[in-house]
Amino acid sequence: MTNFIPIFPLAIVVYPGEALNLHIFEPRYKQLIQYCIDNKKPFGIPSVINNHVNEMGTLLEITEVSKVYDNGEMDIKTKGIKVFRILEVVKELPDKLYSGAIVSYPENIRNGSKKIMQKLIDSTRQLHETLKVSKDFKEADADLTSYAIAHHVGLSLQQEYELLGLMEEIQRQEYLKRHLKKVLPVMNQMETLKDRIQLNGHFKNLEGFDI
Repeated sequence: MTNFIPIFPLAIVVYPGEALNLHIFEPRYKQLIQYCIDNKKPFGIPSVINNHVNEMGTLLEITEVSKVYDNGEMDIKTKGIKVFRILEVVKELPDKLYSGAIVSYPENIRNGSKKIMQKLIDSTRQLHETLKVSKDFKEADADLTSYAIAHHVGLSLQQEYELLGLMEEIQRQEYLKRHLKKVLPVMNQMETLKDRIQLNGHFKNLEGFDI
């Protein structure tokens, strides 16, 4: 299935199911959002990395217009629907300031492992505890997917985009598992190093080594 959608390229990765708040201020995107509101249409956010618009992105629906300013700027709430792949960018549209794209929607296979997912959730919480940050996933563990935790494990923008391109949940889970397996030991070493630095200069209560 192919479709034409208006596009709003941004230097972010949005996942299906993700809630995203946007402040719309550029004239072309004020026009785009107004078109989507008037016609009850979704729009696409393809990911921009290193000043390049990539082929993968996420289709979003507008769930709320929170505020409209006197100058036409808007605060809106959106939600990711599904992943798309750009087949062709249409840079100029009649009477439009924004661009569009002809896209296809790859099949997204929900074949994840509950056991692996729980381990990912536990490892993510361990990472947050080490970093002393607090995150609320706003869903029960049983309802969480790889998309729900992907922004919370310290992936780079490129890595988040690579995850977006994986069309099977088990592949996304394995990707996150490999990442956390690398990151957690490093974080634990940094915490140990911090403790050592803090101890330096203090009286130490240490047991002698019995030769």
